[in-house]
Order: sequence, then C-alpha cells, then structure tokens
Amino acid sequence: MQLRLTGITKRFGSQTALAGLSLDMAEFKALAVIGPSGGGKTTLLRVIGGLTAPDGGELEIDGERIGFDEESLLAHRRRIGTVFQAYNLFPHLSALENITLPLTRVHGIPPAEARDQALALLERFQLAPHAAKRPAELSGGQQQRVAIARAMAIRPRFLLLDEPTSALDPEMTAEVLDIIMELRSEGRDIIMATHHMGFARSVADRCLFVCDGVAAEEGPATELFGNPRSDKLRNFLAKVLKY
Repeated sequence: MQLRLTGITKRFGSQTALAGLSLDMAEFKALAVIGPSGGGKTTLLRVIGGLTAPDGGELEIDGERIGFDEESLLAHRRRIGTVFQAYNLFPHLSALENITLPLTRVHGIPPAEARDQALALLERFQLAPHAAKRPAELSGGQQQRVAIARAMAIRPRFLLLDEPTSALDPEMTAEVLDIIMELRSEGRDIIMATHHMGFARSVADRCLFVCDGVAAEEGPATELFGNPRSDKLRNFLAKVLKY
C-alpha cells in the first residue's frame, strides 16, 4: 500500500499532538511506527484509521484522498481492521458475539454467515473453546486475539494496530506477536505502532519515527535501525535498545 499525509495537524486543547506532519511513503506491506510516548504515534494512527479528524491537512491511501467529513470517515473506518491497546471488547458479550456484532450491525452480513465466519476465526486463533466466554473470563492475550479476530472478520483493506501488546505480560505478548507475524507472512497490509524494536525490525519492510508531532525519519526498516540519520532517532534507539 501507499501512504501520503500532507500538513496534518491536530491539537487537543493547548497540546499539539501533530504539528504539520507530512509523509510520502513508498510502496510497503508492513509499516512500523516507533517513537517516544507522547510523540504523536497514537494520534497519527487514529487519523490514518479515520477515528480522529485532523484540524488540517490531507490524507491519501493508495492514491485515494480520504475526506474528513463524518460520512467519509465512517465509510473509511468500515474498511479498516483496527486493534487497540485496551482490546475494546464489549464486556457483556461473549467472544463469539464480539466478532459477529459488527458483521451483522455494521456490515449487514446475515447472522448465520456472520456466525460461521466468527467461528472459523476463533478456531484459527485457538479460541474455539472460549467462544461463549465474556472478556472478563479471558486472559489478556486471549482478549487481544479476539480483538484481532474481530478486525480480520470484516476482511479489511489493511490492519491498524496501536501498541497491541502494551498491556500484556511477556508470554501473552509472544502469543499476539506470533499472530501478527503470521498475518504479515500471508501478505496482509499492516500499520502498527509498537515499542518492540526487535519485532518492528523483523516484521516491517518500512519504519516511521514519529517525534514531537512530526515524521522525523522514515525509510526501510533495516536502514532506519542500522543507520539512523538524525540525533533524535539515534538517542531514542540508544535508550530503548539499552537493555
């Protein structure tokens, strides 16, 4: 996929989250977005995913300009599989129902077909025995796998993953990263914000360093990690790769 952002700005009160961010990214399959906390990664992903309208600027995906009116954003969101840090599952619904609900309510898929799709995904992600359980009865790793299954169920244009392992312990993190690696190997287009530098380097073909609300550096992942050009990226990598 291709991604172009021009002068994207976003403020929350007195805080500037994105400060005229511009990016013209060559063809990629998996993009890792890295950078310090509070640097603008999550806001950028929310703009790309149509979850947050910027205050100004333009967004193009695969040559298609995305409108920022509510109708255009809604249509855009429906084509993207989004996975959040905090799972965002409905607590009163079962794992199965969390997957079928958007299929039937948002995408108009008949209930029987939606159920078949959901069961197939639960089986694939080793969640079939937990189909009737509510989120509170699942581990963090299982909840995130349900969230990924829900994102995959809509047959998305691409997957947007915002720090999908930040709330997980190391064992559960490995479970989720294995699934993402598997999806990547199948050729799924992925944009993912992550603090796992080793995983970013191995799964992504391109990497974007976001700092102070701008696209501070981008390029092939191997080059960005192996030969950072800016002092900010060098200092960031020195800190996160220290231990």
